[in-house]
Amino acid sequence: MRTTWNGSLSFGLVSIPVGLAPATKPAARQSDVSFRLLHRECATPIKQKRWCPTHDREVSQDEIVRGFEVTKGQFLIVEDADLEAIERSDDSRSIEITRFVPEESVDPIYFDRTYFLVPASGPAQRRPYVLLLEAMRQTGTAALGRFVRAGRESLCLVRAKDDALALETLFVVEDVYSQAEISEAVAGADVKDTELELARQVIESLAGDFEPAELHSEYRRDLRALLEAKLRGEELAVPEPVAEAPVIDLMEALKASVAAAKQRSGDEKPARAKSKSRTRARS
Repeated sequence: MRTTWNGSLSFGLVSIPVGLAPATKPAARQSDVSFRLLHRECATPIKQKRWCPTHDREVSQDEIVRGFEVTKGQFLIVEDADLEAIERSDDSRSIEITRFVPEESVDPIYFDRTYFLVPASGPAQRRPYVLLLEAMRQTGTAALGRFVRAGRESLCLVRAKDDALALETLFVVEDVYSQAEISEAVAGADVKDTELELARQVIESLAGDFEPAELHSEYRRDLRALLEAKLRGEELAVPEPVAEAPVIDLMEALKASVAAAKQRSGDEKPARAKSKSRTRARS
């Protein structure tokens, strides 16, 4: 597994050599199909120019500086040297663990990017990695820490993921919106016991195991199909407009959902029975 950063994971006097490898693909946050911007008339890729409207001309890279907008149209110029002065320098290349916390106490809303911590190749160096992994797994804990990469500090959470240690970079608290407004909005809403029981029945009828293989993008599938159809010169059908869902009574909607779930369950049982009988006949 290719690592993008190599160093150590340390807590107390223990130091574990590890590498950092991205757990998701570079295009994970977007479609796997990318587009270029073209001039419609000649299908030529458009060039993006750095243009100064005051001087009415294109500017070169060495003429560009960063600016912080203090007030509308008023900027404070920040030089590269200014930023370099506050960047953290860290020669230890270490992920410093500051605290072990119950894993379930960390809300996933703080998770930014996921990485795998890759153990060193030597058997003696892998032993402390496995030891920490097993200890965290048995205690149900995760490790809060911080490290410096490319001069910038990152907060992180290290957790056990099956037979590996995963590292989640974390958003800082000021980057996460408060849910107080939503909590206040729902505080005055009451639900009836009968509604709650029906809702439980709907949930139970749809309960199942999490299957990662079922996570697929219909948009990506449809986009690939669209491109293939255009390459073949096929005329694309215009989709029918989606009708707005009618507003119906909550109790009636729950009852209808439970009835539909029971109908699905009833249809699935004969199919499973036929499948079992065919299996016994072949054996």
